[in-house]
Amino acid sequence: MNSRLNINSIYRATEGEGHWLGSPQVFVRFQGCAIGCVNCDSKETWDFPLQGTLSMEQTLENVRREALGKIKRVSITGGDPLHPKNDGAVLALVKELKERRYWINIEAAGTRIVPEIFDLIDFISFDFKTPSTQVRCNEKLFMRLVEQYKGKFQIKAVIETREDFDAVLEFHEKNFPEGRDFPWYLTPSYNLGEEFPMKRFQEVIDWNEECGGLFRVVGQQHKWLYGPDKKQV
Repeated sequence: MNSRLNINSIYRATEGEGHWLGSPQVFVRFQGCAIGCVNCDSKETWDFPLQGTLSMEQTLENVRREALGKIKRVSITGGDPLHPKNDGAVLALVKELKERRYWINIEAAGTRIVPEIFDLIDFISFDFKTPSTQVRCNEKLFMRLVEQYKGKFQIKAVIETREDFDAVLEFHEKNFPEGRDFPWYLTPSYNLGEEFPMKRFQEVIDWNEECGGLFRVVGQQHKWLYGPDKKQV
């Protein structure tokens, strides 16, 4: 366990969005991301360090401490934990955590599938990049995810505008005209420095109802509680 990992932070928090909303877990946030979503709320995680910030031993000890000896859920996030510069360290970390019987989720940006990691972990949160992110969505990756990882993933899409919603709806109607059997969450954006976007939230709910309620609209609970700028919550 001599490798070093690009770690931004390790902290305990209750999941604030998506399928596991309300579940306490330990977040392992990796440093480094080259995706470039313009509305990212964690741009401080983009730069890659010149060398790894923590050893594997330090990382595992921090996870154990934050888990209070009882919490057995870990969410690996970023930054981008699946950037090629990180995925080797993530794979090594996943193997160590599985040996210690942790349940593991990974926050995947929707830009890569890494079978060596995805095969080992328990759940995959896969982002659908909407137009407001200015990152192009690779439809083939989503269909591959559906085919290979049935029952262990969710898709999440941040919705800031009607254009975002329409992009999600168009993709859904094209690829799942007869329905689907996995969870898909729409997250109304709640941007840094912004007051609670009640109108946007209500609009996303209305749009979803108008299309027959194809998705689940779930906001970011941690931002309601602590505000959009608070980190490690």
